[in-house]
Amino acid sequence: MLGWSNGTYNESYTSFLLMGFPGMQETRALLVLPFLSLYLVILFTNALVIHTVASQRSLHQPMYLLIALLLAVNICAATTVVPPMLFSFSTRFNRISLPRCLGQMFCIYFLIVFDCNILLVMALDRYVAICYPLRYPEIVTGQLLAGLVVLAATRSTCIVAPVVVLASRVRFCRSDVIRHFACEHMALMKLSCGDISLNKTVGLTVRIFNRVLDMLLLGASYSRIIHAAFRISSGRARSKALNTCGSHLLVIFTVYSSTMSSSIVYRVARTASQDVHNLLSAFYLLLPCLVNPIIYGARTKEIRQHLVALFQRTQQQVFTEKPQSLPSNRELPG
Repeated sequence: MLGWSNGTYNESYTSFLLMGFPGMQETRALLVLPFLSLYLVILFTNALVIHTVASQRSLHQPMYLLIALLLAVNICAATTVVPPMLFSFSTRFNRISLPRCLGQMFCIYFLIVFDCNILLVMALDRYVAICYPLRYPEIVTGQLLAGLVVLAATRSTCIVAPVVVLASRVRFCRSDVIRHFACEHMALMKLSCGDISLNKTVGLTVRIFNRVLDMLLLGASYSRIIHAAFRISSGRARSKALNTCGSHLLVIFTVYSSTMSSSIVYRVARTASQDVHNLLSAFYLLLPCLVNPIIYGARTKEIRQHLVALFQRTQQQVFTEKPQSLPSNRELPG
């Protein structure tokens, strides 16, 4: 887009070229298979656990519904990034308009923040379940759960929207090449001309405030939960409560450690190649999507039992259908 501003002729790009991995332009097609395989595994594992929760009435409880929602967000996050990236790798058509770029940026960051907010709702659910077990059914109702999810989505929007709105007001005149596989905020800001100190300040402030507040709330909740769990007289109930909390804490560690490590490396390892930074970005985006269903599927007893039963039924159907698919003696060629 060309235009006049303050009497001077200014150019601001309205479409960009996503380079993906700049150091692998000639061999970028080789990246299709590993990322496609990873994406299919993410889809299968998350969808399997979601199907298990949705199909079993005994799992229609707040904790399992929140797990299913978290895994659905995982699928959305992976789908926002991986299919467009695979399309650009295989066809070399990787130009994106500014509105689509900003839309992708909003979706990526919204889903990341929404993921963290669902973990906060899970912590609140477990706090009530373990600290006030007798009042849990009357406190955590379907209406309250829906309200908390809407609140989590609203909070995520309020956190991400200012960053994206400020980015939409920036002029991009240095280049139309984004050295990334997605419209990541800092990668896009590198193409700007003019003062973007407000964008950097808002982005950093929002990230730090959000992370610190989340960690304080999660730390306070789970310290109370663990303290209450150790006071449970029944050894079996205590073990179940601690095992459930252990699964949630593993997921929290995976989500926050991947996000924070990527941010730290991005600012510290400035001498590393752009491909390394992009690989770390893919790592922190896709690792929780891959690990979360494995943690909940393997460590949550009720979900694990239904998954085992599902696999057993599938094996029985395969073995019973095999003899039927073979021709009978009369049908065999003589």
